[in-house]
Amino acid sequence: MRKYLLAAGVAAAALTLATAASAETVRFWYHFDNPDNPMTSLVEKFEAANPGITIEAENVPWNSYYDNLYTAIVGGDAPDAAMVKLFAQPRLLEMGALEPIDDMIASWDGKDDLLDGILKINAGPDGKQYYLPVQYVVLYLYYRTDMFDELGLTPPTTCEEFRDAAIKLTRDTTGDGQVDTYGFGFRGGKGGHDHWLTLTLPQVEGGLDGGNLTADGAVAANQWTVDLFQKDKVFPPSAPNDGFQEIIGGFKQGLTGMTIHHIGSSNGMVEALGDKVSAVPVPACGPNGEAWTSYGDESLAVFSSAEDKDAAWKWISFLAEGENNVLFNKATGQLTVTKSGSADWDLHEKRFVDATVNSLPFAAVLPSSPATSDFVNVVWPTSMQRALTGDITAAEMMQEIQDLYGSE
Repeated sequence: MRKYLLAAGVAAAALTLATAASAETVRFWYHFDNPDNPMTSLVEKFEAANPGITIEAENVPWNSYYDNLYTAIVGGDAPDAAMVKLFAQPRLLEMGALEPIDDMIASWDGKDDLLDGILKINAGPDGKQYYLPVQYVVLYLYYRTDMFDELGLTPPTTCEEFRDAAIKLTRDTTGDGQVDTYGFGFRGGKGGHDHWLTLTLPQVEGGLDGGNLTADGAVAANQWTVDLFQKDKVFPPSAPNDGFQEIIGGFKQGLTGMTIHHIGSSNGMVEALGDKVSAVPVPACGPNGEAWTSYGDESLAVFSSAEDKDAAWKWISFLAEGENNVLFNKATGQLTVTKSGSADWDLHEKRFVDATVNSLPFAAVLPSSPATSDFVNVVWPTSMQRALTGDITAAEMMQEIQDLYGSE
């Protein structure tokens, strides 16, 4: 009997060691600005269903997210999986950092629940699938209905109407001789390229990577945008350095009458302002009524350096499925990528969903080019800030962007 118990104990110990040895850890990077973060509950749910896999989820600040990610990849310390945006895909592919997931998607039960066409939007330049979409938005124009009603304004549909409204909204409301309300909250810091592209890109024939950004029309369009700050003074003085928190906070507080963002901010807007806020598609700024707005993507990727790619795939596909994806997007405030989740979507008020849907016909993504990552993270923020403050001209700014895309 003692021999039997001893053997059983040895076997149990061996099984415990084997189980421990076979347990896999998936290091996952993500970025949530919202403090109401569901990641802990999602991790707990996943680990309960997959007892051999442990998820180490790290919330990395957005302002340093890609700097940290690229540094980690070069240093051989990349996470196993992460949230990623389309602008970064060419750079990540150039670095050899992404694992193709076509075969994984093909055998995944959740693939038919994804919104039609969304995998195509996220496909790599070689046609392979490296990204699994997890949420999406389209940028539109927020406006203060109370301010517009007070001044008898209607939401602008063209850039000239936009400028006219912004000038009228910029005023001294207290009578102390100081401007205390500005027409538009412009995001001059990192991430504000979408504001600039809306106002400028429709007049750049051929776009960022295929056009001539130093042509007279393109330079004039950029000068018009710079003049909104320097001459018309319809942006707050802090605009050259303003980021997400500043433009949203300023809008809620009545510092600005308009700004550009997406549906992810709508619930917070309504909580602060009620029916004093609404949204419409961005103004059309092209000579023939062309408009441009950003299709805001967020996807998940498995990195080629991951020790257990199957475990990493199980985790990211879990986040893109049904109720898990809805819970994920309750925190981000963006839209689910699933048909099942969309059917009963009630996380945003209808006017903001309508503004999103009505913007889809002219929504676009940034060029699938290695230069785009540098454009977003380095060249645009620094050149825009310098142009707004007068350190360089609008033409010199366009030359810097032309040099970036023309150097490929």
